[in-house]
Amino acid sequence: MKRDYYEILGVSRTATAEEIKKAYRKLAMQYHPDRNPGDKEAEEKFKEAAEAYEVLNNEEKRHLYDQYGHDGLRGGGFSGGFTDFDLSDALRTFMQGFGGFEDFFGMGRGRERTSKRGSDLQIHLRLSLEEIATGVEKKIKVKKYIVCDACKGTGARGGTGVKTCPVCHGTGEVRQVSRSIFGQFVNVTTCPNCQGEGTIVEDPCPVCHGEGRVRGEEIVTVKIPAGVSTGNYLTLRGEGNVGRRGGPAGDLFVIIEEKEHELFERHGDDILYELKIGFSQLVLGDEIEVPTLTGKVMLKIPKGTQASRVFRLKGKGIRHLNHYGAGDELIRLKVETPTELTKEEKELFKKLSELERKRLRQGKKSKKFVF
Repeated sequence: MKRDYYEILGVSRTATAEEIKKAYRKLAMQYHPDRNPGDKEAEEKFKEAAEAYEVLNNEEKRHLYDQYGHDGLRGGGFSGGFTDFDLSDALRTFMQGFGGFEDFFGMGRGRERTSKRGSDLQIHLRLSLEEIATGVEKKIKVKKYIVCDACKGTGARGGTGVKTCPVCHGTGEVRQVSRSIFGQFVNVTTCPNCQGEGTIVEDPCPVCHGEGRVRGEEIVTVKIPAGVSTGNYLTLRGEGNVGRRGGPAGDLFVIIEEKEHELFERHGDDILYELKIGFSQLVLGDEIEVPTLTGKVMLKIPKGTQASRVFRLKGKGIRHLNHYGAGDELIRLKVETPTELTKEEKELFKKLSELERKRLRQGKKSKKFVF
């Protein structure tokens, strides 16, 4: 069972962004793998701290976590699930947050080589209210960089390979030492010859020109949980662009957009339907067929119903995101006033009007006033 993220970082639930960053910095300094080589316990604590920081440092993820706990971060990767948060994720969080080991701890150790990880992608997925209400599985065609079949991602012509960069000797960086009256300074920069990879391709692949990847497209399956709304997103790990020359793929962010519905208006997890009804149906009562997101049901209108009444169909709305149960369908009555009448209808309305006036006069005479 996962520990509470606030407990991991040792901060309160009202901690500011700066307090959260400071707490993570302290733990990262203590448990970073470069300071604890071979120590599995330290590595686990480093990953745990990075995962907690990744959530609490993000306003949307923190809000979900505060409301629903760890369950709020699950759901097919929704809004940053961490079911497979590993050491590479932890190191990426560390690098993005503080610029790398040397910048964080000071000089003295080699920098990480330039990452060959592919870039992230994002697509917008439009869903109907019916699909959102129950959840849906979609197959999406994604245009992106894929592994080059000709060289299998190496970037080298078939039968050849890569060699160690002669400039940086495989380190991916070059160092320049300068002296001054204050002492010796070492300036470390990315190797310009291999762009920080430490290796170079002698005979580039003619298909991908040494990239190890080409433009293509793939079909990606996305499971959308029920209850999502416009602006929510799902993270599909490793479904983004493939990295150069065997580098890992980036992530794919699927951003949800909700289509406007012709019948229903959404209010949170409730839906509103406006039912057109005649005056006589309110007076005499009726049984009317009304639509829902999953079919049709019969609605009983009791006699003498007031025009302002709103009916509620329990559980006929949208399923709650990461929770059991569903919202309701609200049915608001809208009385239609006819604008054109037949001769027979006019006579009936006149007769009804005379009876209403008579009833109202009798009602007034029966009233007793007390002074």
